[in-house]
Amino acid sequence: MPLLYEGLVGDVGGTNARFALVDTEGHLRNTKIYACADYGSLDEIITEYLDETAGKKRPAQAVIAVAGPVVAGEIEFTNLDWHVAEVDLIANFGFDAVKLINDFAAQAMAAPVLDPDDLRRIGPALRAPTDCPIVVLGAGTGFGVAAVARSLHVDIAVATEGGHAAFAPTDETEVEIWRRLKAIHGRVSVERVLSGQGLYDLYVALEEIAGRSPALPDERVVIEAGEAGDPAAAAALDRFCGILGSAAGDIALTHGARGGVYVSGGIAPRMIDRIMSGGFRARFEDKGRLSDYVAEIPTFLITHPYAALVGCVRELAQLEGVKL
Repeated sequence: MPLLYEGLVGDVGGTNARFALVDTEGHLRNTKIYACADYGSLDEIITEYLDETAGKKRPAQAVIAVAGPVVAGEIEFTNLDWHVAEVDLIANFGFDAVKLINDFAAQAMAAPVLDPDDLRRIGPALRAPTDCPIVVLGAGTGFGVAAVARSLHVDIAVATEGGHAAFAPTDETEVEIWRRLKAIHGRVSVERVLSGQGLYDLYVALEEIAGRSPALPDERVVIEAGEAGDPAAAAALDRFCGILGSAAGDIALTHGARGGVYVSGGIAPRMIDRIMSGGFRARFEDKGRLSDYVAEIPTFLITHPYAALVGCVRELAQLEGVKL
């Protein structure tokens, strides 16, 4: 029996906006990507997208994931001079209902329904309980964290600002990295290490600790050089993966995420083999008296290119009272 809803879903970051229509069976259709810098507002992108794909048959509802905290149905983008509000989208496009959701919260909603082909298992194959929280986290421009609280009847996305929790060093090298970052930033959050700029700062700190001058110009080159076998860059990537595993284990403990921890973001998929090699999982499980607890939590890397849109589809379904 087909699902009794259809609508528009979107995933809007500081660089790109992705949109799709949702058919009556909950499938993504007409997925398109737009460069945000080419537009003066989100309304311009939505107008162009609907003109190109929907014609006169406009969707009645919309769920849009956004890169940042949604407060009272509104968001001020950090990297764009855009203010977006649910009430304005309803007024401007005639939607019956609109919901803005944090982009990592949308990915967290997607995690329980992604196909095995859209995931890479990190570490042992473990069976997770289906009624326990799930966490999605990941490094990109910043560090995002969100959770899903699960029940028999509905899943509820829980957006967080967990990337701004404090960075916790675990050995003397990381203590020295912390000292150097503290001298720059005053307070060292997880995001100061686990992000694009954080990865580069990590590389620079490790080179300076070793008494060398950093030779690579940015994090993109560090990733390319590390994957190609450059020893200094590879050391930075290995350290990054270890810290990512450690932070993921801490976040799993904080949320009681026995349902699984999913890694997303723009950086991890560019070093899949390194994430899988063992350092991430070893640090994930290294939790002292609670090591046995986290050792039973499965970990995955999300490889689906539109995971946030999948999560928006689930939110759209729940607007209609459909469990998906």
